[in-house]
Amino acid sequence: MIKNIPLLIGLRYIRAKRRNHFISFISAVSMIGLVLGVMVLIIVMSVMNGFDREMQTRVLGMVPHGTISQTGGMSDWRSVMDKVAAAKDVEGVSPYIETQGLLSFESNTRGILIYGIAPETHRSVSIVGNHFIDGSLDDLKEGEFNIVLGEILARILGVGVGDKVTLMVPEVSVSIAGLTPRYKRFTVSGIFKVGAEMDSSLALINVFDAAKLLKMGNAVDGIRLKVDDLFKAREITWNIAMSLGGRYLVSDWTRTQGNLYKAIQMEKRMIALLLVMIVAVAAFNIVSSLVMLVQDKQGDIAILRTMGASQRQVMGVFMVQGTAIGLMGVAIGAVLGIIGALSIAEIIAGIEKLFHVKVLDGSVYFISYFPSELHLSDVLWITGLSFLLSFVATIYPSFRAARVSPAEALRYE
Repeated sequence: MIKNIPLLIGLRYIRAKRRNHFISFISAVSMIGLVLGVMVLIIVMSVMNGFDREMQTRVLGMVPHGTISQTGGMSDWRSVMDKVAAAKDVEGVSPYIETQGLLSFESNTRGILIYGIAPETHRSVSIVGNHFIDGSLDDLKEGEFNIVLGEILARILGVGVGDKVTLMVPEVSVSIAGLTPRYKRFTVSGIFKVGAEMDSSLALINVFDAAKLLKMGNAVDGIRLKVDDLFKAREITWNIAMSLGGRYLVSDWTRTQGNLYKAIQMEKRMIALLLVMIVAVAAFNIVSSLVMLVQDKQGDIAILRTMGASQRQVMGVFMVQGTAIGLMGVAIGAVLGIIGALSIAEIIAGIEKLFHVKVLDGSVYFISYFPSELHLSDVLWITGLSFLLSFVATIYPSFRAARVSPAEALRYE
């Protein structure tokens, strides 16, 4: 029974009413601070994980993991494709032609990125085929001069499937009238919506139609590939290009989207650090409440000491109380954080509907909604670290309680 004295008295102090209500207020503030800190940290980390996931699946699902090209065009691209497809780390290959141009419909004109693709192989390197809201990727047949637009781009131009648009490319043609821009009428055959920035700036046409438009003959700009390990794309693409022989230009997603991905990772670390500091401040509020409690309970401490309680047992009383406050705060915060992380998308959607605002504009950001992905590892390290900070915060006040002299404390009682 004597061994359970710190636990019994510590828990009793939590339930008991205090003469000094300010101490109760400080304890409540400490617990509320822990609850909010842990909850917000779990939610924010889940949202950042969601952005990380969307970056990999949507943005990096649209852009090439790697490209192998040649200056002036690649005429032997079919044999190169066969060699690249045989590499063990490659999941898909497809030829491409890339250029920029102006797309116009009636009085609307928009600068766009034009991507010539082979529909039959493009599905193996891009997710765009799974995100059509009208039409299909298979409608981009050779010689029909069809074009597929992003949903935002189609809305800006005011076009739909079946409309005729004029595509103007920066290449020029020499005629009797002099230098004239090269342009061609295309039929809109499909509209896709990936939920990323590409929806407002990307147009897809058949790779052979693009070659005719740019007068490239049977050549293409190069081939794009999808690898099994996204974070080894540079190494894999480089090694494949070296094994081909000849002179090739090599690029990968880290050159086009690497800065955005690094920015997300850096923001994730910095936000986590800032929120951990908030949790630390809340945890060390326990120091204030326990120090004030020790001062308020000096008479009780003296009586315990005169009854034979050791300094270690007195320390245990206040460590139990502080640890219990921290444990309750962390547990409640973790539960609320998990619930918030699992429903943050619905919460933001409700706020947008209620106040008629758009938190993430798809034309500005690469996604138009709040993603969330809850990781058990995040919950474990957040709750573990928060509880550890709460426990550490109890050491100093408990040590002060153990140093209280019974004679001094009882002198004025």
